[in-house]
Amino acid sequence: MDRKKFIRNGLLGITALAGASKLLESCSKSDNDDSDANSSEDESCVVSPAETKGPFPIKTPSQLVLENIKSDRVGIALLINLKIENKNNDCAPLSNVLVDVWHCDKDGNYSEYGGTQMQQTDYTSVHFLRGRQTTNASGEVSFISIYPGWYQGRAPHVHVEVLNSSGSSLLVTQIAFPENVSSEVYSSTNYAAHGQADTLNTRDNVFSDSLSSEMAAMTGNLTDGYTLTKTITVNG
Repeated sequence: MDRKKFIRNGLLGITALAGASKLLESCSKSDNDDSDANSSEDESCVVSPAETKGPFPIKTPSQLVLENIKSDRVGIALLINLKIENKNNDCAPLSNVLVDVWHCDKDGNYSEYGGTQMQQTDYTSVHFLRGRQTTNASGEVSFISIYPGWYQGRAPHVHVEVLNSSGSSLLVTQIAFPENVSSEVYSSTNYAAHGQADTLNTRDNVFSDSLSSEMAAMTGNLTDGYTLTKTITVNG
């Protein structure tokens, strides 16, 4: 199935999500071979950098088993393709593990939190842009979302936690975005009012010492949406 059919014309393609998990098999390898300006994949068999969950982790991930995590949020369509590998098995694909993802909306706000100085808008009773999937035999999961916005002091990012089938955490990490892609998105309709990110990847307190290992490979455009591809390695 053609990836663009899912995300063509921005969020309109998201209505066809029933087969989103099959995208991982249909996306060609060329999607990962984009220019250095748009991608940076760590090909070596080393454990991905461990990062903080906070300050807005998922509160009840077992209740958010979703492929489409967009909910009512507006923004440029984003397909998140993740592959989990096992460092303890020569980086072979790791099947049947849980993968949680969460990120902010176009205005930098997180669901499940708010009404505080850190995030004034109160979204404590809703659960957008959060979800959980279980890896298939190839160690893959897929989520349909929107391109995240940013908030003060942080570069754009997605949070990921990998857990074994019993729910014990194997790794918490974060994924960075190429700045040229983010700049284009943040100049587009719906994002422009919030402006450009105030923190570069190299000045971000999470990514500054591990950026090459946490950078996403990105393909796509504003019209069709974007695909994020990332391999995450854990001690399985």
